[in-house]
Amino acid sequence: MQMIFPILAILLAVGYGAYLLVHRPRRLSSFVLAAGLLACVVLEFCDLRALLDPTALAFWKRGALLAESCLPGLWLLFALVFSRSGGWREMSWLSRLLLLATLAFPLAALLLPPTTIFYSPDFADEKMLFLGSAGYFFYVALMAFLVVALAQLERTLVALPRPDRWRIKFEVMGASVLLAVLVVYYSQALLYRSLDMNLLPVRSFSLALGVGLMAFSRLRRGEAVRIRVSREIAYRSVVVLAVGFYLILLGIFGAGMRYLHVSGNRPFFVGLAVLAGFALVMLLLSERIRRRIQVLLHKNFYQQKYDYRNEWLQFTSKLAGAHSREELEKGVLEFYAETFSLRGAALFLRDREGGCFRCSACFENEAEQLCFEEGHPILTRMGGQDWVIGLDEEDDSLLVGDWARLRAMGASFLVPLRFENTLEGFIVLGRRIYQQERLTYEDFDLMKILAHQTIGVLLSRKLYADLAAANEMAAIGRVSTFVIHDLKNLVSGLALVVDNARDYIDDPEFRGDMFETLEHTVDNMKTLIARLQNVKHRPLLDRAPCDLLAVAKEGAALAGAADVEIVGTPALVLGDAAELCKVVVNLLHNAREAAAGLPPRVEVGCAGQAFLRVVDQGCGMSEEFIRTRLFRPFETTKKKGMGIGLYQCRQVIEGHGGRIEVRSTPGEGSVFTVWLPTEEETVG
Repeated sequence: MQMIFPILAILLAVGYGAYLLVHRPRRLSSFVLAAGLLACVVLEFCDLRALLDPTALAFWKRGALLAESCLPGLWLLFALVFSRSGGWREMSWLSRLLLLATLAFPLAALLLPPTTIFYSPDFADEKMLFLGSAGYFFYVALMAFLVVALAQLERTLVALPRPDRWRIKFEVMGASVLLAVLVVYYSQALLYRSLDMNLLPVRSFSLALGVGLMAFSRLRRGEAVRIRVSREIAYRSVVVLAVGFYLILLGIFGAGMRYLHVSGNRPFFVGLAVLAGFALVMLLLSERIRRRIQVLLHKNFYQQKYDYRNEWLQFTSKLAGAHSREELEKGVLEFYAETFSLRGAALFLRDREGGCFRCSACFENEAEQLCFEEGHPILTRMGGQDWVIGLDEEDDSLLVGDWARLRAMGASFLVPLRFENTLEGFIVLGRRIYQQERLTYEDFDLMKILAHQTIGVLLSRKLYADLAAANEMAAIGRVSTFVIHDLKNLVSGLALVVDNARDYIDDPEFRGDMFETLEHTVDNMKTLIARLQNVKHRPLLDRAPCDLLAVAKEGAALAGAADVEIVGTPALVLGDAAELCKVVVNLLHNAREAAAGLPPRVEVGCAGQAFLRVVDQGCGMSEEFIRTRLFRPFETTKKKGMGIGLYQCRQVIEGHGGRIEVRSTPGEGSVFTVWLPTEEETVG
């Protein structure tokens, strides 16, 4: 046994450390854990060699001392980074100081003479190391740092939600077993000013057990999750208190052994103490024991069971942190299970199309396939009264079908989700972890308060999703309207060509104009798709030097307005000729329709800026209409108009850095003036 346990522990530790380095080489916690296990392996190997070859005690214990000096820093660093995010920057100043203080252990191991740390007059027979003054303080300090590391692991475990706590529980337990046994082993320095090397098999067995638990957790339950623990939280921990009492009892136990002169079975008694410590850790990690402690504190120390302000803030924070509907619903169920110490929960929402309530989210149960038809007496009761219903108190005749399966899954309570006296859903709560706990009106009141907030948030998110869908449909309709408007302008030009073709198809000049018009129409239709994404925004412009006078003539040709009078001088601008041409086409179409056939007039020139002016003799517009409605999309006075032409024109002109001015008198006509920067102004 003296060799079996150390060899087994060394093999397991080396194998698990290699696994960590291969599978998670870039994660700091894995690297530090592998280094900590390596230090334990070196310690086990050197102590085993010292036991097997007492004549080389000084050499092997020197190596063991160096390995021991690495334990505080490595295991404290592991406890501070395991399953936490942020690394060194997120550590408190006290944690940083403690880590820096652990550097004193390797320095002491290297600089202090071995004789000042330990000595053994008859090691071959006693297997005992007696400590000098330096060794006494060295090992007492080492034990204290291991206790701090143990407390940090407990803090990490408590800070996690219950599902994540379940995932890493055995990994924390494995590391805790290893650290706790080392604390017990080095506590001899405090009690007896000596180290008993006969306890090496117990320490080796504990190392093997700890590595086995960590490997089981990592391989069967998955990777540790990442949490962020507040740096302002003080070093308060149940483990610190438990370890303190445990060490006191251990000291009393050791003193009793010395008083009764019972020393022959020290390995047995130390092993018994280790098992008792392991049992204590198991009890402290039990969810049922934790819940019993909470109930005990509530009954004896507090008038109210819950701090409602704190519960509301935590619940609100959890809802606000959800980035999707799935995260929101799962967060609600997790909070219910965590707050009321329940095993699982499920959320059912009304399916208006199917006329039933379907499972929308599950937490630690399998209720996805369950469905409850509207009109059931239990659902009717929840819809009429805002009460929490206990399934255990319901008549068995009502619990048939999916209701029976629900109770078979361990469901205990139904919390209604009502909005304006209508049942929109309900939350199914699983069985309680601590069955002897009796729920009171405080529990039910908190359940209902959380339910009211839950249904408000769920319906708000649903309304937001419906509004987003409606906006998408409106955007699609807006795009379609703009497309139809452009097609209408293109078809108008083609219709004029078709009408004139019957009379002038034999005219070569007409045929040239016709093919030119058809070519422009095809080009415009090809670019139509590229503009669909810019309905709400200014169009993407392909700028190049162009002459507004030439643009006006081309627009008049496309609009089929051969009778349009175009006057003025060339005006060079840096713009998109195709888009500006569409502006001219829109303005000419509006002018012809408003003037009832009277030809409009186009003027082009420069007056500080380049301008293009379209003058008609139509019905005109009021000042109020120009100010409030003219350039708004989908506003029109035409019977068959769509109200987007001028809106589109302004988008194009503003995209060029220009503006549109309108002067109009009812009954006399209108003047639209497009102002654009000249080419020199744009380049400058």
